[in-house]
This record gives sequence, C-alpha cells and structure tokens, in this order.
Amino acid sequence: MTRPVNIPRFYVTSPSPCPYLSGREERKIFTRLSGDDPSALHDTLADMGFRRSQNIAYRPACTGCNACISARVPVWDFEAGKNLRRLLKRNQDLRFGFGGATATIEQYHLLRRYLHARHGDGGMAAMDAFDYQMMVEDSPITTYLLELRKPAGSDEGRLLAACITDVVNDGLSMVYSFYDPGEEQRSLGTYMILRHIDLAREMNLSYVYLGYWIEGSRKMHYKSRFRPLELLGPNGWQNYQGPPDPD
Repeated sequence: MTRPVNIPRFYVTSPSPCPYLSGREERKIFTRLSGDDPSALHDTLADMGFRRSQNIAYRPACTGCNACISARVPVWDFEAGKNLRRLLKRNQDLRFGFGGATATIEQYHLLRRYLHARHGDGGMAAMDAFDYQMMVEDSPITTYLLELRKPAGSDEGRLLAACITDVVNDGLSMVYSFYDPGEEQRSLGTYMILRHIDLAREMNLSYVYLGYWIEGSRKMHYKSRFRPLELLGPNGWQNYQGPPDPD
C-alpha cells in the first residue's frame, strides 16, 4: 500500500521593510518542518529554494520582486583563485572544529558583537541567549556547528567565528554564520565558505548552499567570488554569468 503524502500547510508573513533593497518590502512564505520525515520534507523544499530557520522552512514571496535567488557552489568544479589562496594561507593558523549543534554563551557573546557591528538595526538585534540557543539547537534535521578559534596558546584559543550548518541530501547548507568584527583582515566570512567547500568534498557531497543572492547588493557581492556559482531560476540551476571577479 502506498503511504499517503502529507502536504504541509503554508503561511505568508505580513510585509516588512526589506533588509537588502532600500524602499522595498519583503514577505515570506513558510511552513513547519514536521511529520514522519522532516529531513525529506526539508530536502524537497530546499530544491525549491526554501531555507531553514529552526523548525521552519521559508522562502521570499515579495509582491513584484524576485531579486532573492538561491545560490550554491558546485564543490568539485570550484578552484580557488590567487586571492582566495592567499586568504587560505593567512588563516592556516586557526583551529577548526565541526561538531554537534550545541549553543554556548561564548558563541552568543560573539554573535552579539557581530550583530552590533554589522546588523544593529536588523531583526536579530534584540536576540537574547535563549533565542540564540533555539536558533542553534531547535533543528529537526542533521545540523552541525563550525567553529574557528585562535591557535592554542594564542589569546587562550579565543572563538573568532561560527556557522550553523545543515546537511542536506546533496550538500552542506550554511544556515547562519557570524564572526569577530575586529578581525577584518582575516575575511572570516569568506574563509568559512572555503572551509565548507573542503568539508563537502571530504563528506563526498556535491554542493555548498550559500543562501540567497541579490544582484547589485553590496552585502551579497562576496558570494560571486565563488565561481562557478549556480543560481536557481525558473529552468533550474544555472551558472552565474555576471562580470568576472578580479580574483
């Protein structure tokens, strides 16, 4: 007997100011990741451009705007250019950890510094320690947490960066990353993507999912450094054909 398919119920948020494009409003369509197999549901929705936040899957559903486009890096085709290779060398002293998604107060304090410096007026600015714990640990699918630290004996192994990472059917999905805003010279956001590409290869996975990309957005420009970059359009995943990166 064929098992019945449980079709999730979807909802739409009220309009709110867009955090990326001035003068526009954003709305999201979302559903809860529940049922007998939330991982399978998540994989199906991820193929349609949905992202995860705790036990919710969502995607933009803005009136008259389709600027937010899902982006991923095909890890077996990616080759770091000279600037990215210099970045790898610059950070080779850092200690790397990749383990279970458990929130700590050290991570939360780092997140607070990051939000204050980069997103002080954003929707996460008022997040408290309990909110952060839920963001990390309330996941119905396989989720890990990446950490980057100063080398042993240097500044007591201080935490410099972290990323909540989901394992999906064909890759790693970077849910949310944050880092020490006082370490600009290390380009930690970009470096974390490079480490995820290495991890995906080690795990024999094909892609690293970078979330949404918006052409012309300064906040999103760094993602176009990872060529070949694939964007999800009406006809499926297509190579990004934008101007070449100076790397």
